[in-house]
Parts: sequence; C-alpha cells; structure tokens
Amino acid sequence: MELPANPGDSPVELELTVENVESALYQLYFDPDMERKNEAQKWLTQAQASAQAWQFCWALLAPDKLPEVQFFGASTLHTKVARHWSDLPSDQHDSLRMQLLSHILLFSSGPKMVLTRLCVALASMALNLIPQAWSQPVADMVRAFQPQKPDSEGSSGSEATQDPQAHCLALLELLTVLPEEFQSRRLAQARRAQLREALAGEWAVVCPLLRQLLQSQDSSNQVKEKVLRCLSSWTGLDVTLGDSHELVQDCFTALSNPELFDSAVETIVTAISQPDCQRYTDALVTLMPLVLGLHDQLKTAARDGDMESSHGICRIAVAMGETHSRVLLEQVEHWQEYLALVNMILFCTGIPGYYPVSETTSSLTLTFWYTLQDDILSFDEEKQAVYLQVYRPVYFQLVDVLLHKSHYPSQEEYASWSSDDKEQFRIYRVDISDTLMYVYEMLGAELLSNLYDRLGRQLMDPQLSAVWQDTEALLFGFQSIAETIDVNYSDVIPGLIGLIPRINISNVMLADTVMYTIGSLAEWLADHPVMLGGILPMVLQGIVKPELSVSSVSTLKRICRECRHDLSPYAQDVLTVSQDVLVKEIHKSSQCMWLMQALGFLLSALPVDEILGRLHSLITPHVQRLDTLARQEPDPTNKQAIVHILGMLSSLFTTLDIRHSDSSDSASSQRPSAPQSTPNPVVVVLQQVFTLIQTILSKWLDDSEVVEAVCGVFDKSVRTLLHDFGPMVAHLSEMLGQIYSAYPQPSALDLARQMVHIFSGEEQHLGPISSLIEVLTSVTLHLFQQGPRNHPDIAESFMHLHAQVLKRKPELYLSEQLDVKGLFYCGILTLKFPETPTVKAAAQFFTELLPRCKDMPSLGDVLQRDGQLLTETILQAVGGESSRSLMEHFSEVLLSLNRHCPALLAQWLKETLQSPGFPSAHVSSEQKHSFSQQLLREQTNKRRVKDIVKEFSLLCRGLQGAG
Repeated sequence: MELPANPGDSPVELELTVENVESALYQLYFDPDMERKNEAQKWLTQAQASAQAWQFCWALLAPDKLPEVQFFGASTLHTKVARHWSDLPSDQHDSLRMQLLSHILLFSSGPKMVLTRLCVALASMALNLIPQAWSQPVADMVRAFQPQKPDSEGSSGSEATQDPQAHCLALLELLTVLPEEFQSRRLAQARRAQLREALAGEWAVVCPLLRQLLQSQDSSNQVKEKVLRCLSSWTGLDVTLGDSHELVQDCFTALSNPELFDSAVETIVTAISQPDCQRYTDALVTLMPLVLGLHDQLKTAARDGDMESSHGICRIAVAMGETHSRVLLEQVEHWQEYLALVNMILFCTGIPGYYPVSETTSSLTLTFWYTLQDDILSFDEEKQAVYLQVYRPVYFQLVDVLLHKSHYPSQEEYASWSSDDKEQFRIYRVDISDTLMYVYEMLGAELLSNLYDRLGRQLMDPQLSAVWQDTEALLFGFQSIAETIDVNYSDVIPGLIGLIPRINISNVMLADTVMYTIGSLAEWLADHPVMLGGILPMVLQGIVKPELSVSSVSTLKRICRECRHDLSPYAQDVLTVSQDVLVKEIHKSSQCMWLMQALGFLLSALPVDEILGRLHSLITPHVQRLDTLARQEPDPTNKQAIVHILGMLSSLFTTLDIRHSDSSDSASSQRPSAPQSTPNPVVVVLQQVFTLIQTILSKWLDDSEVVEAVCGVFDKSVRTLLHDFGPMVAHLSEMLGQIYSAYPQPSALDLARQMVHIFSGEEQHLGPISSLIEVLTSVTLHLFQQGPRNHPDIAESFMHLHAQVLKRKPELYLSEQLDVKGLFYCGILTLKFPETPTVKAAAQFFTELLPRCKDMPSLGDVLQRDGQLLTETILQAVGGESSRSLMEHFSEVLLSLNRHCPALLAQWLKETLQSPGFPSAHVSSEQKHSFSQQLLREQTNKRRVKDIVKEFSLLCRGLQGAG
C-alpha cells in the first residue's frame, strides 16, 4: 500500500479517509518491513494531529473494526482531548461527553485496551472542564452508569441493563484513570492546585461507592480488585487517611481472599505509607489492631513456606511501623500495641529459611530497625530512658535473630546454590553487618560482652562447637562491630583474642570469618602487641591455603601495616611462609601484590642493617625467574610472568619505607633528607637488577604493558623513597630517554614528571634531568609533526610533564636544546583534542607558561609571535569546535592571558573576531564586541570569566538560554 500524502498538508486533506487510516494501521501492525512500519507510524501521528481526526476517530470505533483499529480510534480521541482541546468549539462539549459515555458503555465488555483509552479520554476531558464547566464529574459519571436508569445518558441505555457487572467495572476503570490522568498531565502550578482541590472534593462521592462495592456480597472478585486499585489511585491524589481510613479498614478483609491478596497488600501499603498520615493519629490507632490481627496469618504462612503471603503481611507491618514510628511511640497509652507491632516485625526479620533461596521477607525489615532506633534516640534523656527500658531487650533479641539469619547453610546445600543466590546472600550479610554496627550505638559494650560470653560457651563445649555456623555467626557479629567502631577500650577483646586460636578453621567459611575478624582487630593488636604471638600463627596457617587467599592475605597486610614496629620477633616466620607461598604460586596475582605490600611494611620496621639481607632472600627467587624469562624469546606466557614479577617488585617498593613516615608528607618531598652512611636497601636492589631490566626492555620495548610495568617499579620506588632515590637518577634518566626514543609511551613521561617533581631542586641531578627533558621533548615534537591525533594519552602526559617543569624548574627552558616554539605549538594542537583530560593538561601547561613570559625572553618572543594563534584556537573551540564540557579549561587560559598580557590579548581579540562568521555565524559584531569587553574587564574573577565564556559559547552554537 502506498500511503497518502502528509495529512497535515491542506491540499490533500481529502485523502485522510477512514480507509487510508485503516490501511496505515494494517501497515503498522502487520507489514514485516521495518522501514514501512516507521513510515506508517509517522503518517498516523500526523493524522492524529489533523483537524479531521475529531471525525474519523468515531468511525474507527465501529463494532465491526479490528481491536487494533478501535484502539487507535480511542487513542486519537485522547490525543485530541489532551492536546488539541482548544480546537473544539465549546458548544460541542456536551455532545462529546455524551458520545464518550455512550462508547464507554458500549465497550464495557471489552476489548479492555479500547475501554481504558476511552476512559482516559473522558478523564482528560473532565480535567479540561473542572470545576467551571463540569462541577460534579464523578457524580455525573456514577449516575450515567446506574443500570436501573436505562435512559440516563445518551442513546446507549438499551444496553445498560444487559451486563451490570461490566458497567460497574467500566465505571471503576473511569474513576481509577481520573487521578492517574491528573498526575501525568502537564499543568501550570495554579491550575494543578485548583484541580487537585476540586478532585479531592469528589472523594466524598467516590468513597461511599467503593465501600459499598467492597462490602457487598454480590460484588465479584474482579469488581473488588478494581475497587482496591481505584483506592490506590486516589491515594496518590493526597486523599488523607482521615478521609479514607474506614475504606482502608475494609481492605483488610480482602487479605483473607487469595485472589485479592496481592492487590489488597499494595493498596494498604500505599494508603498507610503516605507521610501526612502522621497527622491522623486516631486513624492510625484504629488501623493498628487490624495490622496486629494479621500475625496469626503471618505465622501460618511462615510455617507453610507461603513466601508470597508472609512477604505481603510483612510489607504492611513494616509500612505501618517504619512510616509512623515516632508518632506511634508518642501514643503512650497504646505502647503495648506498638510493642506488639515491633515484635511482629521482629518475627518477620527472623522468618524461617535462608535468604534469598527459601525466604525473601527478612530483608524488608532491616531499615525499620534503623528508623526505630533513630526515633528513640532523638527523644530527650528522660523519655529516652523510658523507651530504652522497653526496647533494649527487643534489640538484644534482634541481635540473636540477625546472627541466626546470617548463618550459612550446610556446605552441601550452599554448593547447590546458584552464583546469583550466593551473591545476594553475601550482600544480605553485608546489610546485616551494617545493622549490627548500628545497633551497637544503642546497646554499647553490653552487646560485645554478650557476644563474647556466648562464643566462650560455644568453644568450651565440644558439642556446641561442632556446629561451625554458630561460631561463624558470633565472630561475624564481632567483626561487623569492630570493623567500624573503636573497640580499643573494650574489656572483652583480650578474651576474644585468647579464644580465636581455639577455633578449628577446617571449614572454609568459618576460616574466612576468623581471618576477617583478626584483620578488624589489627589496630587493637598494635596497642597490645603482646597478643600477637597467639594470633599470628593462625594467619600464617591461612596464607598457605588457596581457598583463604583473599581473607588471609588482606588480614596479614593489615597486621603488617598497623603492627609493623612490633613484628620483629615474628619477621622470620612471616617471611618464610610468605616466600614459600609466592614461589609455589598459591595465590592469584592481585593477592601476591597485597602480600608484597604486607612484606614491605614488615621490612620497613626492621633494623636497617637487617633489611638488605632479608630483602635479598625475599626477591632472589623472583629475580632469578626474571633473569630466565629475559633470556627467552618473547611470547604471551613469558610476558604475563614478567609483568607479574615486576608488579610484585612495585608493590613491595610501594610500602618499603625505612624512614618510618606514616604519610608521604608533601613538605618532605621538597627538601633532601640528610645524607645516609649506607644507601637505601631498595636503591641497592634496583642498582643490582638494573642491567636485567635493561635486558628485558631490549626485547619488549614495543610492548606498552611491559614498559608500563618497568616504569611502575621505578615510579613506586621514587614516590616512596623520595630523595633517597638520588643514586638512581642518572641511570634512570638515561634509560627513560632510551625507552622513549625507541617507542614513545605515556608511562615514561609520567615517571619523568615524578623525577622533576622530586629532584629538580638538587644541583647534582639537574644535568641528567635536563638531558632527559630535552630527549623526551625532541621525540614528542617529532611525533606531533607526524600527526598527534592517535596519541591523546602521550599528548596529555607530555603537557603534564612540561607544566611540572615550568612549575618546579622553569630555568630548564633557557636551554638552547629545548624547542620552545615547537612546545608552544604542541600546546595549541593539544587544545584541539576532544578528550577532556588531554585538553585540561594543555590548559594547565599554558597557565604555568604565561606567567613566566615576562621574565624569560625566549617565552616572551614565542608569545608575541604565536599568541594570536593561541587566542584564535581557543575562540574556535569556544565557538563550537569543542565540546561544551571543555569551556571551563579554555576560560582558564583566557583568564591567564588577560592577567599576564592584557594589551596583547585585547589586540588579538580585536583582530581575530573582526573576521565575518568567526567563530560562528550565529554571533553578531555587537555580541563579539560585548564578549571582548566583558572578558578584558576580568583579571581575577575565575567564576565570572567561566560564565562569560559559557554564555558566548551558547550564543555561538545558537543555544542562548540553554544554560
């Protein structure tokens, strides 16, 4: 079928016939060609917008048409009423209302999708006419659907007596969509308020009707379900609980009907979750017995494993308790009822079964316990004391329940769970952990004592300790609290540390929790080092087991970090076990890195004369392996092994800091430390492996991953050792120059920047660093000449390097070997990149360079010659060449230009902006002049310059006012 011409074009409006619309609908629904479907969709949308749609829509609703055609007719009616209402003369309003009511009655038995669209159209019409032209829409609708008045509205009365239930359902559909259409309509604020008030007044008619239908024995389940949905819809209109609580009470009777259960739960939860319900205390109090009356049904559902019923009842109890906890707490004369509700929610928290496999209810309750606790603790001290007396016992019970719910199933059962179920259970335990930590605020030290006493009894009784889940859960509780609360002053921790070695860690889940518990007590152990001897062997026992990899290694790392100054007596044991597991490759790569970091902390605290020997014995096997790999021909397996070993060295050197400083204080990087009689052990090792690393590089120079790993070793060493790294500067500078000359990579530039940051102030290192900067610059400029677009990462690192040079040692720019003109041009090219980090780096380069142009003739000359090109490039970017998100960075360069060479900038702006159509055809000469003047007035206010540039950029893009 060929579609008729655009129905919006008046010369061919006659082609917009019912037949053509039907043909287009057939094409839309049944043509397999997507292009023709889209063509039909577009044409039909235009057809709906045409004036003739008011007429053809009725023909499409004829009884003999396909449901899809009827649906389009009903949808067109809604579109016309909602969007083109002003096109309809007011003297036709009554006629349209009669026709709509008539058709709703006609379609009351279906199809459902057509009925709903017709109801939405009538609801939309009501919203256009309320309250002036249609003062009592709901009363009129109810009257129109009375089966005993066949002639009440329109000509369809002859069918009105045929199916009273269908008419009742149609009326309920209409009453349901009325508030929904109000919520979805775009309305001016004043009109919205006026309509909301008018509709709220209609509730007085709706409510008795809904109550009558819900209570009537003649009403079918279908009608009652519609009543429930209708109440939910009106609740969204802020119908208050004060006005609806009797109907909400009726909804509770529907909970005993399995077919209505889900709808009743949704409706009750919606009704009692409205925040303003708190103003209707009497209504809440009358609903409370009904909620409590569900407790027996809840217990039965839990006993029978009926997850849907227990879930629904729990939602009602939690909605009541959580939304209104403070109000209900304040009803002192009803305190027993609220306590009963809290106990009902506690039952839901402890509902039998494993989450999420055999129950999904308990997780719904966890936020309630936060809310109740916050509300209790927000009262004044006197009231608080009364509430705590009532609710502290409940919270102790809650701890028992939560620990029980955190139990793992048997290993056989757990193995049968899907990976998704295991992940959900893990997240659930994290939520329990957070709740326990929170509960500690209310229960305090008594909670830890309680857990400790139970754990003691558990471990002393062989029968009890045989159930590993109980032990695991108690430790999990301890760990949850110790992870975030300062337990240093708790008197039960020494006892706990004494009990832990008694635990049999043959079960993996229990062993994992033991490890994490020890890790959470690392800070306490640092203050009580005498206890390390009893606990460290367990951690070392865990490290040799691959299945405990993550927990044992992370725990050892925490202990080595926190307790390093007290680990000397145990150093040999830790090193021996660690070396063994590393050589045997028991752990995955990331855990090997953690382990090396742990050993770095450990070695840092040993006497300096001991470190080198222990360091050698630790890394020798790995260096030997590296040596073997370096001799072999490159292949992917070798590469991964090389990168892994280099990563381990990097991790070790990240934490091996013999200066014992706990933080890399930035001031210490500014000044050299006092000369040492012996070189830093790390430096000695690096010097010894330097030749080996050069051999590796000679074979892998074109592999960015290997080069990055090599640079990582030196980068981590420089950052940790700071000025102690001095003896390596000359060698490393030479090697970096060679790496970069052969195969330019950003990691070499980033490492050079680190060296400039630390060593540029030391005269003895200036020569090698200066030569390195010249080599890196020369190679990069050559790369830019060939086309830099494919290397945004190199451009970014290069700009950062030169910004650092200008910041720390601008004198390097006095070298004749440094092509300052080329550098300036590189910066301009980099500003044109689309990548945000790259443009940001180029902007930083210029904001460091421009202030130095006055004092350094070579920079001043380049600025004089190419400053206009820089200005033009920035204006081009602002004018639309670059993303709007980058404007902040361009504004910083313009501010710097205006601050350090205002006269030149004024000249460049004038010359550049006088070109017609530059930087955009959207801006006039006056707008360009205004922009220049505004910009030149601002030499200090960064925020103002940013706004000026942003506004001009929007003008250039034709987006003024788009903010």
